[in-house]
Amino acid sequence: MLNIGCHLSSSKGFYNMGEMSLSIGANTFQFFTRNPRGGAAKEIDPDDAKKLIALMNENNFAKILAHAPYTLNACAKVDSIREFAYNTMKDDLQRMEYVPGNMYNFHPGSHVGQGTEKGIELISELLNSILTKEQTTTVLLETMAGKGSEVGGTFEELREIIDRVELSEKMGVCLDTCHVNDAGYDMVNDLDGVLTKFDSVIGLDRLKAIHINDSKNPFASHKDRHEKIGEGSIGTAAFERIINHPALRDLPFFLETPNELDGYAAEIKLLRSLYK
Repeated sequence: MLNIGCHLSSSKGFYNMGEMSLSIGANTFQFFTRNPRGGAAKEIDPDDAKKLIALMNENNFAKILAHAPYTLNACAKVDSIREFAYNTMKDDLQRMEYVPGNMYNFHPGSHVGQGTEKGIELISELLNSILTKEQTTTVLLETMAGKGSEVGGTFEELREIIDRVELSEKMGVCLDTCHVNDAGYDMVNDLDGVLTKFDSVIGLDRLKAIHINDSKNPFASHKDRHEKIGEGSIGTAAFERIINHPALRDLPFFLETPNELDGYAAEIKLLRSLYK
């Protein structure tokens, strides 16, 4: 079965997101841990979390994915911004234990002129200060498009971060199809080659989730603008190959396309029809 969901609002709680997922034919979902632009997180209702866990078990859900706010920059030049990243991620990982055994994704960050090596150093330092042996959540580095001073636009940069993390068994990668296309990894014409490269640099065992998005921009543009499935430069045929690839087909896929709920339902229906 294709494990697929979309990004949902967490404003009404965990159980509501589970019900919304079922209503559009999904069996997983992604959500922001708090306002995507930052700020305090809504208090978690333990009973609500338990209801979601029961619903997931009853309906064969794949792992769900929490997404850190966009303002979290683990390698910022300004101390106060890095402190916000530390406080936010530490709090988020503690909150994720209400729904144990799932995943937490974040953008590695932007080094803002400090250089990639310094950015990698700061990101790994932050992770080493937060990750614990007791946590059940797997933390995912997201592949980035490589725009500006972003860290994570190459597989090598992600591998270097992981290599510096002491509890690296708690780490994985979320591959964003729009981002890797824009970064210059040709998933349209050389999917096998891209995955072979990923395996040789990072290891396919580290690949835990896929953000499945088309791209408004051409290949290797180093930009980051998501498009609806089949309406961008990646195209429907490539997505059919992606969701059916032996190395990817059992992973959870998460839509982040510019859609409302009915649009996500249509995309999920389309992708399920392409799954073999």
